[in-house]
Amino acid sequence: MIRTILFKIILGIYFVLWSPILLIGLISARLTRFLIITCAMGVLGLARIIAGIKYVVHFPPTEENGVPFAPNGNIRLDGKAIIASKHMSIMEVAILVTRVPNSFFIIKRELLWIPIYGWAFWRMGLQGVNRARGATNMHKLTNAVAKKIMDGMVLIIFPEGTRAKPGRKIPLRRGLLFLAHELKLPILPVGTDTGLYWPKRGRMHSGTANIWFEPMLPCNASLDEISASINRHSA
Repeated sequence: MIRTILFKIILGIYFVLWSPILLIGLISARLTRFLIITCAMGVLGLARIIAGIKYVVHFPPTEENGVPFAPNGNIRLDGKAIIASKHMSIMEVAILVTRVPNSFFIIKRELLWIPIYGWAFWRMGLQGVNRARGATNMHKLTNAVAKKIMDGMVLIIFPEGTRAKPGRKIPLRRGLLFLAHELKLPILPVGTDTGLYWPKRGRMHSGTANIWFEPMLPCNASLDEISASINRHSA
């Protein structure tokens, strides 16, 4: 528990020290993204050094017994897809933003109001959403997301809508299906067990966390199929 308390104190100081740097970085979207990614790499470094938490990223096989898998006709030629990830802690957010080039998240719009950090999230292209607006807001959100994707960005979404505790399966929100159908984008599920090591609350545990990129699913996949894929390896 002492290690957990020490880590959270140092992490808080770390975020405070980064604030003026991010403020300067607001002059450029590209610079802001670089600084956020660098900050995320620092968070992962602190987790490794202080809390003893490492991580490994796993990718699905491209062939079986030396024979390539049959081509998926749903995969776009430009390689774009919606990344739908299990959300258990801050850790997978930091890992994904450092591993997926030019990515952006859909987040509660209130997070964009946080001084400096919220401004930096907006500057680097994160998309805020007003969950209270319902269907009307979904059409507006889809148009905003489509524009970012056309500009070469990659959407990462947490379809459960909240952080999950290990062993808990949360029903996926239908917004993911709406976006996939409207944008005609396949879905790349991502599982994780980061919650075993860096939980939402309580003591952190040393060890090696995992991120699993699962095989691509078509844009018309069901919520059950997506959920099964996301939770296939997740804690």
